[in-house]
Amino acid sequence: MKQNRAALAFATLGHPGRLAVLRLLMRFAPQGARPTEIAAALGLKQNTLSHHLADLTDCGLVRVERRGRSLFYTVDLAMTEDLIGYLALDVGRGRPDLLSPLLASTKEVLAMSDTDFDVLFICSGNSARSIFAEALLRDLGQGKFQSFSAGTRPNSELNPFALDVLERNGHDVSGLRSKHISIFQQPGAPVMDFVFTVCDTAAAEECPPWSGQPITGHWGLPDPVKATGTDAEKALVFAQTYGTLRRRIAAFVELPFDTLGRIALQARVDQIGAHDATPAQG
Repeated sequence: MKQNRAALAFATLGHPGRLAVLRLLMRFAPQGARPTEIAAALGLKQNTLSHHLADLTDCGLVRVERRGRSLFYTVDLAMTEDLIGYLALDVGRGRPDLLSPLLASTKEVLAMSDTDFDVLFICSGNSARSIFAEALLRDLGQGKFQSFSAGTRPNSELNPFALDVLERNGHDVSGLRSKHISIFQQPGAPVMDFVFTVCDTAAAEECPPWSGQPITGHWGLPDPVKATGTDAEKALVFAQTYGTLRRRIAAFVELPFDTLGRIALQARVDQIGAHDATPAQG
């Protein structure tokens, strides 16, 4: 990366508002987010956000594309990689005393031959989507995964439509309960190997970095709880959401974990999340 391009990127990120936008978009990577979602998550006025997005786009850190009627802003991961590499290798001269503490805390290959993977699914209420995912991974994972779920909104309860879908598909629901994300952020909580957000609002939540540097994925889906219509129409939306998560988790458990490095595994997780992104709503 040339120095003048790096300087422009660093200058752009020197504003706390623009830095906050980029940090948020990284949590949605690689799918991206709509301006309305970004503004709501960060509490920004639309005109202020427009300026921040324009500056981030001009310096190459963010890309914009139209999908249907909506504009989506996504992090340019190649540009971000170049910028981080420039800081580490050019500015930092690749000094091992700067890089080793970062590299030592990650594993190049995740081996699952002897131990299970701990996987956490997060959504806003922990009443349907993340509960679906927890039960699906528990039952499709053939004992190789320990699955958990949590919500960012306190005092939630399991949705009866979600429980009905799980029971009709042969899942044991007796041990499922709604949990707040804070119980997984306390000392002594399981160290997660994977953390997935399964709704857009969960990805927008400001959470501290997870210990152990888990691989993360944004598998956002519309909230079936918001479906309208008759009970039969609502039940159909829940069933469609369950079906999408089942396809994703079935693909996830088939990944060759013992041969994939972290970069390749992250790419495969992103690819799975890019499919069936928007099930039909009632």
